[in-house]
Amino acid sequence: MKPAYKEIPGSIVAPRGFSAGGVFCDIKRLGTGKGSDKGAKRDLALIFSSCPATVAGMFTTNQVFAAPVKICVPRVKRGKAQAIVVNSGNANACTGVQGMLDAREMVAFTEKALGLKPGLALVGSTGRIGMPMPMDNVRAGIVEAAALLGSNPANADHTAEAIMTSDTCPKQAAVSLRLGGKEVRIGGICKGAGMIQPGMSETGARPASLPSGLHATMLAFITTDAAISFPLLREALREAVALSFNRITVDGDMSTNDTVLILANGMACNRILTKTSPDYKKFRDALNHLCLALARKIVRDGEGVHRVVTVRVSGARSVRDADAVARSVANSALVKTSWHGGDPNWGRIMDAIGYSAAKVVEEKIDIGYAASGSKAVLWSLLRGQPTDASFQSLCSAVAPSEFDLHIRLNLGRSNAVIYAADLTEAYVDFNKGNVGDPSSLGG
Repeated sequence: MKPAYKEIPGSIVAPRGFSAGGVFCDIKRLGTGKGSDKGAKRDLALIFSSCPATVAGMFTTNQVFAAPVKICVPRVKRGKAQAIVVNSGNANACTGVQGMLDAREMVAFTEKALGLKPGLALVGSTGRIGMPMPMDNVRAGIVEAAALLGSNPANADHTAEAIMTSDTCPKQAAVSLRLGGKEVRIGGICKGAGMIQPGMSETGARPASLPSGLHATMLAFITTDAAISFPLLREALREAVALSFNRITVDGDMSTNDTVLILANGMACNRILTKTSPDYKKFRDALNHLCLALARKIVRDGEGVHRVVTVRVSGARSVRDADAVARSVANSALVKTSWHGGDPNWGRIMDAIGYSAAKVVEEKIDIGYAASGSKAVLWSLLRGQPTDASFQSLCSAVAPSEFDLHIRLNLGRSNAVIYAADLTEAYVDFNKGNVGDPSSLGG
């Protein structure tokens, strides 16, 4: 069935009433690792709605979380926001009392620069942990970005660039759909390449809602001109994140700063969505599509990534068991290095399944490979025993830059999926740094 939405250009500024901008204000001069060693690269962004918007958010469940997260959680609970200020090059994490003062000043200074009422700005940060914020630079950047706000594709490009750290490319998407005869648009940007295995909840408290796990920072900012209530926007974002950003892993590390924020300003003038309305399902489907598209861009751009593997687990006794198996396999260093080498090593996969927290039975497990999105599976293992599939055919199945790994536990009806990446020499080289050169050290 054809989806009710279509992809459009403009990302974060595609919805009506939104403008954005990104500038370079030299935050990265303090030494933020190889990924930030890119010269005069934009490092501060503003996202602005011309009227107060309904807001929802999801935040890291890392027990050590950054000052911007501590600022955003209570503000999002109020249900209204109008601007987001984001910096890259400095995480403002593990920065104590001064870090909280700096995060508060960032939102207050943004509100002043944009003429907003207090409490309507939110903040996000990404970069090196434990560094003081260069607030003179930040203030200058906010003033400059506020003066450059616009709704052109270039503004979206500059904003997407300004939130990058070790990313090699900006990550953007937007869709449009018809709700009650009105055109509604949803746009988003995100960043992330390392320190990636988000497990976000609305308050940052564990556990994150299933289906999600508890495990450089990923940030995502979404705008929409849809008219939707605060409770429904929260529900829609919770589902979208559970099916996308909480389903990815590059290196199994959860950041101190992971954040997803969505602003809905209602300027499409559609009839306000209700839970039982068919239009609400259309909106959810479009938001789910957008978030998954952005999340998969993060995995594809993971640090040193050569291959992307979708791990599909079925037949588990529970969603929790399916999730445990998928994450155990997706984060196994031995499995990930075999993916990089093009080795269809089912023994390593079986080992990772066996030490997961899930209930499994060796004699019931099936393991197979398929082209990305294909239902034609080449099984290497059935009921715990090797098949007659040739080594050459199995190698061919795992040779593409993207493929699916199917694991059937044959114990129940629950499923899970994780979008994962291989582990390469390039990842190690990128992240090991050189203690003789502090500028080479990562976040």
